[in-house]
Amino acid sequence: MATKLKVGIIFGGRSEEHPVSVKSAREVAQNLDLEKYEPFYIGITKSGAWKLCDSPDAEWENRDCRPVVLSPDSDVHGLLVLGQGSYGTIRLDVVLPVLHGTLGEDGAMQGLLELSGIPYIGCDIQSSALCMDKSLAYVVARSAGIATPNFWTVTADETIDPARLAYPVFVKPARSGSSFGVTKVSREEELPSAVETARQYDAKVLIEEAVIGSEIGCAILGNDSDLTVGEVDRIALSHGFFRIHQEDAPETGSENSLAIVPADIPEESRLLVQETAKAVYRALGCSGLSRVDMFLKEDGKVVLNEVNTFPGMTSYSRYPRMMAAAGLLLPEVIDRAVSLALTGKIR
Repeated sequence: MATKLKVGIIFGGRSEEHPVSVKSAREVAQNLDLEKYEPFYIGITKSGAWKLCDSPDAEWENRDCRPVVLSPDSDVHGLLVLGQGSYGTIRLDVVLPVLHGTLGEDGAMQGLLELSGIPYIGCDIQSSALCMDKSLAYVVARSAGIATPNFWTVTADETIDPARLAYPVFVKPARSGSSFGVTKVSREEELPSAVETARQYDAKVLIEEAVIGSEIGCAILGNDSDLTVGEVDRIALSHGFFRIHQEDAPETGSENSLAIVPADIPEESRLLVQETAKAVYRALGCSGLSRVDMFLKEDGKVVLNEVNTFPGMTSYSRYPRMMAAAGLLLPEVIDRAVSLALTGKIR
């Protein structure tokens, strides 16, 4: 009988996307092949405490979890389980960081995993940090010949003259996840309050011109030249602008949109979107998996919106739905992602 791989699944976290991460981990748990993997669920509370628990269910924080830390000592290659005046160790073969947003997708967790010496699923430190900062991602993408919105950045001690902008614009935290802190601004007098709203999530604020077109996405799995792309999706809005989560109850999904998979766009546009997504993925140094979000303009041109280096994995999330539409269900996505983490290739 083959030895099962010991997989550490880290979820929760200190970002505003904590509840979404828990729900993503729950979906991963339901789709994990227990004949291949022995899972160890490590939940991070909103205050930053690490706990080893039986599952990422709704009550995980209230159950009898054990305090645990990921050892930065690569000789340990896993977890230190803390007890009364003593500790035990659990060696891990691979880590799946099911974390979204700040301290999950921005390179912080990836840095700790690099120190630990444990292979992990997803983008490395550099690409995680780069993709998290939308303004830096735009600069790199532009240098690779990929279209981006016109944009401005405002740091903590800066102000910007509202009269210099062409409206409407979107004001958003430069380094935050999802639609938290994002405001659509149609008039000059609305700009200062929108900047302050974004600053609740990040000292660096991004202002970008609104792109007129359809919001589309592309799921990608793989490394370097060996990339698998999911079916393209299109976001159909009922009102307002796209918010992937409700801010007051983010675990319940979007309140104003429906993702149409496969996207109802011409075949020529679908192929262009997929090729652009692969070009973005490579330009930003992504590996493992990511979801590339773009705009498809009426003239057929594709413009980058953002890259999610660990996209949502909930039942309503876009990434698993796009992959499923291309014939890859979540269990196989997990298998391939593990293989990429361990060998650099899909086996």
